[in-house]
Amino acid sequence: MKTVDNYNFENKKALVRVDFNVPFDKEFNITDDTRIRAALPTINKILNDGGAVILMSHLGRPKDVYEEKYSMKHVVNYLSKLLGKEVKFASDCIGEVAKTAANGLKSGEVLLLENLRFHKQETTGTESFAQELASLGDVYVNDAFGTAHRAHASTTIIAKFFPNDKVFGYVMANELENINKVLNASEKPVTAIMGGAKVSGKILIIENLLDKIDNLIIGGGMSFTFVKAQGGKVGSSLVEENKIDTALKILKEAKEKGVNIYIPVDAVVADAFANEANKQTVDINNIPDGWMGLDIGPLTEKKYAEVISNSKTILWNGPMGVFEMDNFASGTKAVAEAIVTATLKGAYSLIGGGDSVAAINKYELADKVSYVSTGGGALLEYIESGSLPGIEAIEK
Repeated sequence: MKTVDNYNFENKKALVRVDFNVPFDKEFNITDDTRIRAALPTINKILNDGGAVILMSHLGRPKDVYEEKYSMKHVVNYLSKLLGKEVKFASDCIGEVAKTAANGLKSGEVLLLENLRFHKQETTGTESFAQELASLGDVYVNDAFGTAHRAHASTTIIAKFFPNDKVFGYVMANELENINKVLNASEKPVTAIMGGAKVSGKILIIENLLDKIDNLIIGGGMSFTFVKAQGGKVGSSLVEENKIDTALKILKEAKEKGVNIYIPVDAVVADAFANEANKQTVDINNIPDGWMGLDIGPLTEKKYAEVISNSKTILWNGPMGVFEMDNFASGTKAVAEAIVTATLKGAYSLIGGGDSVAAINKYELADKVSYVSTGGGALLEYIESGSLPGIEAIEK
């Protein structure tokens, strides 16, 4: 893998694609700096080599024009404090403003460009826009795993203008190394835990994982499609009627490949989608009419914890229930704690996908698992296809 470790940045201007798409409060204070901190080792490697750093990122979803609330200028002071040096700012990412700022940059200095998505050519992957960005630096570093599944100008197209000078930053390298630990796991049993609302978003992932795993644990809203497919009564629970055949196909394939597939045996159900709703625990195949499943039940929690604790490699994507509501969070918390227990016993655990990451952070367990992925959509697409546009662009 071509990483910043294989490159000497002395007297070079490194154009670094980072993911500084961070959340703010109303006063523009950053409320979660995980993504910024993740990029610091890459930035410091370049500076320590004697290079200069030009950072480019998107922020939010502006409508292809300047919007004050999405300006990268809100990141400048915070980043300056973290790096212990002044970060310069260019009020555009292309044109004379960017060119002048980049040309005047000296070794050891850092420049942050304005939001790439103020130009629609970023998301359309326009080559001339990518070329204009490329003209600012001598070497291209992609360190934005969270956007590596998009063939945007700054994540993919730009790499062709650096045929011999393009590398991965540490965030990208770490993500790939950790995902491949699961996909090419030598330590068995391997358990994938799939949750979330819908089967449709996970079909290709599940199909690709069946050749690599020993156990597949299913939870969340998607489990009711599997329950109904096998003849269970699911009341008003979320079901994708058009995916019932798909669920049966997955069950059949799992059996043929010797994969143990676990579906909830009981559920915590409610008479409304609300934390204060009336609730009861029932057999998952006999949910009363007018009631909906919002969490896995205690028997399922116990079974899932047992399977997880006996695993050596674990991938978790998607919650077991509506964990944002405290009355329906027990299953998700139980799975998170079981993963921590398995990790303490020597298992390798990868948490991937937005809601799983939110859950592991909610219970303050992120430092007790092996790796927490920064890119939900990118991680899932990598599992689906075995590569991503932003990765191929560097490896070509």
